[in-house]
Amino acid sequence: MNLNHLNYFRVLAKLEHYTQAADKLSITQPSLSHAMSSLEKDLGTYLFEKQGRNIKLTKYGKIYFEYVDRALSELERGEKKLKELTNVSTGTIELGYIYTLGPTFVPMLIKKFVTMEENQNIKFVFGQGTTKTLIEELKNEKFDMVLCSYVENEEEVDFIPIENEELVVIVANEHPLAKNDNIDLRDLEDYPFIGFSEKSGIRPIINKLFSKVDLKPNIVCEVEEDNAVAGLVEINYGIAVVPKISSLKNYNIKVLPIINPTHERFIYLATLKNRYLTPSVSLFKNFIIDQSKDKFLENKKY
Repeated sequence: MNLNHLNYFRVLAKLEHYTQAADKLSITQPSLSHAMSSLEKDLGTYLFEKQGRNIKLTKYGKIYFEYVDRALSELERGEKKLKELTNVSTGTIELGYIYTLGPTFVPMLIKKFVTMEENQNIKFVFGQGTTKTLIEELKNEKFDMVLCSYVENEEEVDFIPIENEELVVIVANEHPLAKNDNIDLRDLEDYPFIGFSEKSGIRPIINKLFSKVDLKPNIVCEVEEDNAVAGLVEINYGIAVVPKISSLKNYNIKVLPIINPTHERFIYLATLKNRYLTPSVSLFKNFIIDQSKDKFLENKKY
């Protein structure tokens, strides 16, 4: 069945006049007649019948018109939606990111991007989660890109470093270590430790830090989200190593810079390799990379 024939049928069904329909479709009347004959042959029934010099839909033509009109309208809406999504100035970007980036980093990034006049009509769909969850959702195409930790053995994913995030130790204000101004991880051996879950991208990084000082922390519980860790530290349930995020100032805790071992923790822009990116997504990806290059150059780390 020819899609053009269905479109011809819809126009002819609305006008019930061959000459007017042919003019509207910019085709000859014989071509329109041939198309309708072919469609009727495919369906095994007549769709039109003569009424004087004009035509009208048959009983079966009226029934068929309802389905054709609905189907073609859906296709037109789908085409319109696709053009909106893939238009460089009006597209939609589906962005996932780890919890630490929610309070400040992502909002500031979006603000800077949409402040540019040519980007003001681009829409965003956001989602948060752990690195492991975000990478799975990226591979399932829920997100166009994600901001997360690096994950080894993910051959489908391209990781680009975009931000250096400092790690710190946090303790309750009444904790014995709160008298310190900084911390060596070797000094944490005797204290209950709040760890991140195995799904978190920061967990392997923290594990490596402790390995460097030949120490296995006394983990009393595991959580996924940074603010949940800070809340438990605040009640002196344990101490923790966390990214130095802005929301830490909202808790009654002491933040201690780590002086040993030395470390760097990067945030990565993750996208699927060899996967088509819409113009608006490509534009935002390049914007993030350019922003990160400027920042790394300023810090002499890129």
